[in-house]
Amino acid sequence: VAEALANTLVGLHPAADAAPGAEHGFGADMLVRNIIGMDPGAGVVAIADEVEQGASLVFCRRDAAAALADLRHVALEIRDALRAGGQIALGAIYVSCSGRGERHFGTPAAESGVIRDVLGDVPMVGFFAGGEIARDRLYGYTGVLTVFTATAGAGAVPR
Repeated sequence: VAEALANTLVGLHPAADAAPGAEHGFGADMLVRNIIGMDPGAGVVAIADEVEQGASLVFCRRDAAAALADLRHVALEIRDALRAGGQIALGAIYVSCSGRGERHFGTPAAESGVIRDVLGDVPMVGFFAGGEIARDRLYGYTGVLTVFTATAGAGAVPR
């Protein structure tokens, strides 16, 4: 029971965003937070964030295979968008949550391996963080991939 609880998180979907379930079953902008306490008798779950009125809440399970599949999906979307726009990737930055990495995936460099498998041998740097920033939100248990591009044929060297 303790292990199952340790791998259970809460996903918050802000009330201001579109309805949950739009993409991938959790919505496009799910904020994942830790469960920090619970009282089953009172029906209370305490989480490590404020919950705004009207927000949707789901329970999430940490799953290494699902995380890598999601990363592959995102990298494929980026690759396909670059190709459709006549662009090439010149370099990338990948910021991964410190709650991921070798301990979570069971192998070193699992995430960078997925990115390289999809985008090719693009120069990439990265680091682990205690929170990942994308747009105007602070995420947790995620990875944020930023790709620098150039228009193919505009002096750029394809990879």
